[in-house]
Amino acid sequence: MSEQKNAELHAGEVNRRNFLGLGAGALAVAAFTGMSAEGQSRETMQKGREDHSASNPGPVNKALADENPSSELPPITDKGDVRPFWYSFDLSHRRVQEGGWTRQVTQRDLPDSTDLAGVNMRLTAGSYRELHWHTANEWAYMIYGKARVTVLNPDGTIFIDDVEKGDLWFFPAGFPHSIQGLGPDGCEFLLVFDEGLFSEYQTFLISDWVAHTPSSVLAKNFKLPQAQLAALPDDELYIFPGKIPGSLERDKQAVGGKAVESTVSYTFKLEAMPPTKETEGGSARVVDARNFPASKTVAAALVRVKPGAMRELHWHPNASEWQYYLSGSGVMTVFASSGKARTMNFNANDVGFVPAVAGHYIENTGDSDLVFLEIFKSARFEDFSLNNWIRRIPPEMAMAHLNLNEQQLKEIPSEKLEIIAG
Repeated sequence: MSEQKNAELHAGEVNRRNFLGLGAGALAVAAFTGMSAEGQSRETMQKGREDHSASNPGPVNKALADENPSSELPPITDKGDVRPFWYSFDLSHRRVQEGGWTRQVTQRDLPDSTDLAGVNMRLTAGSYRELHWHTANEWAYMIYGKARVTVLNPDGTIFIDDVEKGDLWFFPAGFPHSIQGLGPDGCEFLLVFDEGLFSEYQTFLISDWVAHTPSSVLAKNFKLPQAQLAALPDDELYIFPGKIPGSLERDKQAVGGKAVESTVSYTFKLEAMPPTKETEGGSARVVDARNFPASKTVAAALVRVKPGAMRELHWHPNASEWQYYLSGSGVMTVFASSGKARTMNFNANDVGFVPAVAGHYIENTGDSDLVFLEIFKSARFEDFSLNNWIRRIPPEMAMAHLNLNEQQLKEIPSEKLEIIAG
């Protein structure tokens, strides 16, 4: 055998022994630091896929591909079968009527979202979402403009209030209520219902009820002559135009004043409250039954993430997370256990979903603030921070699991930050 061949075999054997001698711990270090066993960085492997393996000479819906590049070319860390957790209201049918419009995203669109469904609605100035009630609790966030809301309690007392951008309301299931757009340009809002298969088009409407009740019964109930009921609606109104109302105080006095005023407040000023948590990377405002007692089944956080920053690696132990993106652009990876993970992109008017207890983060990938709502079917907002967990266990335990040294471990933030600066 030639000397050159002997040298090659010797070198191969040395390399093989060196590789085997690394052991599981060193291989874990390589994985944790983004290096493969062969010494390739994840960045190099990702670049290789971009250059050749991911090429697609066939048909492409470019607009949709550009909307979600993380599905077109997933990060090297994505793996396994994780169902889509992205949808957009802009893909939903929009029901347009004189006075406004509505559209919805439900479990039919995001099959895993069994707890919550969402509705996006617009009312022009003076227009009504007619008097109605429904089977699910209703939580709402005002996106734009101003509105007047009413809700009746079982004891006959009434709640009337005006809401504007950044405000919330909560109407319990079965409680009759209304929404009316105010001047100068009406309103737009997000509704969230605590039933995944809830449909906005199957609510109990006052017009629909009287249209399907015999006129003799209506006359007896209203104590009016039957002939005077000819003008009652013969079909549902749903959304319809009206006149801009007078002052809030005038409406309150017109229905009976303090004597019939609700002792429960069904509205809350979320955007105006001080941040629950604020860091260099952004802020989070948390609202649940602790500071908004009426909201017994829905908790939420209004999150603002600055460019380059991220909502830290975390998970929620008590409920699935339904997200609504108000502005900016970002990316989220959901870790679904057992080696499964998937990354998707989000923009304004998109809906995201994270199963309960699944690990995830949200990173701002744009040049403006990323603002979104985290919403849960729960009385309380709860989350666990990966950083906080790592730093609260004994150092030796953390080092053994992550193959970090003591100094590296100390660099990890010990407190729950919610938002980490870029």
